[in-house]
Amino acid sequence: MKKKDKVATRRDILKTLLKGGGYLGIGGLTWGAYLNEAKSEPMILRPPAAIDEEEFVKACVKCGTCVEACPYDTLRLGTPGDTKPVGMPYFVPREIACEMCPDIPCVPVCPSGALDINKVQTFDEKKQEKVLDINKAQMGVAIIDNESCIAFWGIQCDICYRACPLIDEAIKLEYTQNERTGKHAFLRPVVDNAVCTGCGLCENACVTEKASIRVLPRTLATGKAGDHYIKGWDKEDEKRMKEKEGEEQQEKVSDKALEYLNGDWEDLIDD
Repeated sequence: MKKKDKVATRRDILKTLLKGGGYLGIGGLTWGAYLNEAKSEPMILRPPAAIDEEEFVKACVKCGTCVEACPYDTLRLGTPGDTKPVGMPYFVPREIACEMCPDIPCVPVCPSGALDINKVQTFDEKKQEKVLDINKAQMGVAIIDNESCIAFWGIQCDICYRACPLIDEAIKLEYTQNERTGKHAFLRPVVDNAVCTGCGLCENACVTEKASIRVLPRTLATGKAGDHYIKGWDKEDEKRMKEKEGEEQQEKVSDKALEYLNGDWEDLIDD
């Protein structure tokens, strides 16, 4: 009986080991699937001062301190199965928007640099020092669906305009005549991409069943004209172009110098 008991015990141990190995394998495959799932999700809004998404994913240590610091429960951590990087902060403005806290409590507590405080600072001329400025945040850009926005139908609605913390700056109202009735005017909201912080207060306040104004990540919402185009009315853009021309001129001088030197060496070799 004792011998049989020993054999049975060995079998049980082997079964346990095999089951454990199987569970580990399944767990590894599942975790890998979650990671792949997260990487394939481009529609995600990060806290204020977040660095570029690819670098953010590398830098974030998943500590959750920014989530704990948020006084409005706006930020949440990604969990397995929600197509978001597990343990990393994000927010859904339709549910809870960013309230644009002046002291931006979620940013200074970040220990890894995933939230870069320099991105939400400006120089105060009076204090002669850098101060926090939530209006410099670039969490995303609000995009309006003209087909579903009732303001574009002629129904008077300015809820997104009034909800915007940068009223008459990030969102303005465009007055145009309603040719269909000939009596009324359209009050259409227009978003200024350069000013919009992506807080999502407009999306959160939108009265339509599915928000007609939505905040998207800047990389998806905005285009890029190219460095070779210049805004003639923009002094900063003119300055950029002059600096670029100076760099190109310097490169040409350097190339000519190298050609001259290379030519001399070739003559010496020939001699």
